[in-house]
Amino acid sequence: MGDIKGFMKYDRQDYKKDEISRRVKNFKEFTHLPAQKELKDQGARCMDCGVPFCQSGCPIGNIIPDWNDLVYRDRWQEAIERLHKTNNFPEFTGRVCPAPCENACVLGINAPPVTIKNIELAIVEHAYDKGWIKPNKPKHRTGMKVAVIGSGPAGLACADELNKKGHKVTVYEKNELIGGLLTLGIPDFKLEKQVVFRRVDRMREEGIVFKTNAHVGVDISPKELRDKYDSIVLCGGAEAGRELPVPGRELKGTYQAMYYLPQQNLRDNKCPTDRFEEVTAKGKRVIVLGGGDTGSDCVGTATRQGALSIHQFELMPQPPEKRSADNPWPNWAFILRTSSSHEEGCVRDYSIMTKRLSGENGQLRKLHAVRLQWGKDAANGQMKMSEIAGSEFEMDCDLLLLAMGFLGPVKKGMLEELGVALDARGNVSADANKMTSVPGVFTAGDMTRGQSLVVWAIHEGRTAAQGVHHYLTTKVNQKG
Repeated sequence: MGDIKGFMKYDRQDYKKDEISRRVKNFKEFTHLPAQKELKDQGARCMDCGVPFCQSGCPIGNIIPDWNDLVYRDRWQEAIERLHKTNNFPEFTGRVCPAPCENACVLGINAPPVTIKNIELAIVEHAYDKGWIKPNKPKHRTGMKVAVIGSGPAGLACADELNKKGHKVTVYEKNELIGGLLTLGIPDFKLEKQVVFRRVDRMREEGIVFKTNAHVGVDISPKELRDKYDSIVLCGGAEAGRELPVPGRELKGTYQAMYYLPQQNLRDNKCPTDRFEEVTAKGKRVIVLGGGDTGSDCVGTATRQGALSIHQFELMPQPPEKRSADNPWPNWAFILRTSSSHEEGCVRDYSIMTKRLSGENGQLRKLHAVRLQWGKDAANGQMKMSEIAGSEFEMDCDLLLLAMGFLGPVKKGMLEELGVALDARGNVSADANKMTSVPGVFTAGDMTRGQSLVVWAIHEGRTAAQGVHHYLTTKVNQKG
């Protein structure tokens, strides 16, 4: 603890953002970290708690008080070394993680928490600027080969860890760019793709092989991969989007968010979009269904494309502005959160259920909905909804984007061919070591966990890598 009075001397200082009128004119990142002196002051706010709840809030167990203190002491190179011990990609989490660590910060009980996420990002970007993040090839190779299918954060973390242990790793990605949702899902204004490619380039220099446009289960037989590799790790994500089963769903103008968002990312990175029917919000009345991060990303993208108006509807009631009595610290705070995309202009509304869609000549023109009343079921305590009589309404809509979550991985193709067991939620079932019901086939990330955060995907990938390594070394010892 560098400054025992730091949490009393310094106020929380977040990163600076470009003016809205400026940032909505392009798809570039628009946040700027404070100067190093100011970041040192923020590091001084950390109280080095006897029980660091921030670490328990962090899925990957980042040793947060250590690198907060190292930043305060201006020991940045040690800080990146400490950060990399638990986090393969702090440049990703420092940009897009919702920071559950800050929700669990002890200072946050009665004051603004430490700016943990900003300090994390500052450490890794400073390390890149200084040239401290260099390719570090493993000193020996085990002779074992592993195929990682899917190059999202789980697949990349798993590949990185396995490569460090000396295994020869090949990553298969069905799309044209490496990165999964990092590249094709998250908009550039939150995570510019050069940030992803910069890390991938270093992983490639360290010996990992990346294959794009390689769709396992369609173009490549997973059984052939099983014969070719000593182990396989499935990191294909939860790509089955929740549908809207209402009359009029077939009208042109209604799209899944993950059909809409990748197109703009490909345009921003000068890649072809031929495989898509072009969808843009320019000059359109847009409605986004779903109040989560994906919905927010749709809002920010539609704003930059020049939408005429944007509404975001959520089925659930509006969250409270402060923690409720049944949502105590240090648990994740279920409160109303306003993203940078919401700040840029959007009408948010809650407790709304879409009943049907209508249009003209096959084109969407209106959304018809009803307002809901929510209450707890006396029998089981679960939230229960009912329609409010007379609350029906309609709204003009030219583009409807479905951002209502995901129902698990796509089953057809790779999973069916491999014959892996699924759990009750339809995700790939795995044991504590992340091995599926098929020996030697492992899984990680949203494919087994369900829709979740980038930081959880990194944790999953690291855990799967440990399981694969144990499996392979046991296999070698048994042969010996």
